[in-house]
Amino acid sequence: MRAWWQDLTDLVLPAECGGCGKPRTVLCPECRAALTGAAPSRVRPEPKPPGLPTVHAAARYADEVRAVLLAHKERGALALAAPLGTALARAVRAGLGSAAPRPALLVPVPSARGAVRARGHDPVRRMALAAAGDLRRGGTPARVAAVLRQCRPVADQSGLDSRQRQRNLAGALSVVPGGGRLLAGATVVLVDDLMTTGASLAEAARAVREAVDAGGTADVPASGKTDAAGVSAVYGRATREGRGRRRPARTTRNRGGSATERSVTRVPVPRGATEGPVAGGRLCAAVVAASPEAFAINRN
Repeated sequence: MRAWWQDLTDLVLPAECGGCGKPRTVLCPECRAALTGAAPSRVRPEPKPPGLPTVHAAARYADEVRAVLLAHKERGALALAAPLGTALARAVRAGLGSAAPRPALLVPVPSARGAVRARGHDPVRRMALAAAGDLRRGGTPARVAAVLRQCRPVADQSGLDSRQRQRNLAGALSVVPGGGRLLAGATVVLVDDLMTTGASLAEAARAVREAVDAGGTADVPASGKTDAAGVSAVYGRATREGRGRRRPARTTRNRGGSATERSVTRVPVPRGATEGPVAGGRLCAAVVAASPEAFAINRN
């Protein structure tokens, strides 16, 4: 786990550009242009996994963009969450098109708990929070709904081809109890940092569709943790994680006198919202970057 002073140092006194290593800057103009300079594009892997929704990406996964993502994800360069969130927001806007009938719910693809502990933060959720703030500032209502979780261990994806990744991830994700009703009829945007084979996004889409079909309740704790009732998190505004700090949970006591940590936000669910993201709402996906080959869809 990173010490708090390391997080603060990265935010206040960045050592080097996350893309090229230029000193004393979070992200130099050249690397920022590589990340957000081009218009977001629709992307599609080949072969396309079954159930993959329409995906838009902000940039090609190469050179400076690859370095920026790895610096944020693996080296804990937290200050990069803001520019990465801006890039992700641009991809979300491209996926939403001219207008969304309801506020967009950004649903991060979850990392394994062990990976989050090792890194000291959840990079995709952090980028999603930054993207939601960018969307709201631009006039697009957006919230982060961290309702997906890994329900079984998966093998390391590196070295696996598309079919192997699909088998590895099949049935690995689920929506926390209560999340289905929250998502029903909404404009749901699955968000991730990177798309290569599309297996993770396809599995996330399957879990969302099944949860919407099953329905559920809509009490959500703002801490992002699932409580005894099985509900999970919706972030309407930027939390301390989105600004590089952890948000403390509120301590309450149950009838037995034991202390539990829970900070609950009641999220209104529209009456009559019974149709899933395919019928009554929308389901699409957005990523910061995709493999260069995935951009070939635009040449067809």
